[in-house]
Amino acid sequence: RVTLVESGGGSVQAGGSLRLSCTTSGDLYANWRITWFRQAPGKEREGVATIYVRGDAARYADSVEGRFTISHGDAQNLVYLQMDSLKPEDTGMYYCATGKVVTGPNLLNHTYYALWGQGTQVTVSS
Repeated sequence: RVTLVESGGGSVQAGGSLRLSCTTSGDLYANWRITWFRQAPGKEREGVATIYVRGDAARYADSVEGRFTISHGDAQNLVYLQMDSLKPEDTGMYYCATGKVVTGPNLLNHTYYALWGQGTQVTVSS
């Protein structure tokens, strides 16, 4: 059984940084993606960044390109989301997800992901 647990959220001022962690357990296939999503109150869930379970091929939403970095930790079951130059519009609940092979234009589409963590809250004040 695959599980995902997010951590590292918190409250920061605009311009600050946070690093989120996604810790997985269970059997994940190397060609699955680990993807970070976020959701603000009243808004649709938005894909932020994605990486292979094994490997790289990182992709980012335009809204975070150049400010966020997704990477693997030293442990194989750990994926980070480094968030720099944070803006108030980055506020939301952040989730990591996985669960199947996702390609091309669907990489950041939440409907293509089957397994989700419980989320960690990020609040950026102006």
